[in-house]
Amino acid sequence: MRIHVARTGGFAGISRHAEIDTAGRADSHEWHDLAEKALAAGRSTPPVGVPDGFSYTITVDGRTVYCADPRLTEDQRRLISRVLKEGA
Repeated sequence: MRIHVARTGGFAGISRHAEIDTAGRADSHEWHDLAEKALAAGRSTPPVGVPDGFSYTITVDGRTVYCADPRLTEDQRRLISRVLKEGA
C-alpha cells in the first residue's frame, strides 16, 4: 500500500508532502487500518478551510480524499502526522 499526504496552506503557505510504502513493513497492518479509517472520513472534494489553516490531500493506492483543519478526525490527524514524519 502506498500512502501519500500533501499539506498546503498555513501562515507561510509552504507546501509539504511525503509518501510511505507499507510493503514489507512489520507494522503494515496498522498503516492499512489507519489509512482506511482516514479515507472513510475524507471528502471527495476539497473542503473550505479556515484562514491560515492547513488543507490536506490523502491518496492511498490511487484513491484520493481531502480534509482540512480544524475538522480533521483523530485518525486523519494520526495518519497525516505519521506520513509527514516518516515519509520521504
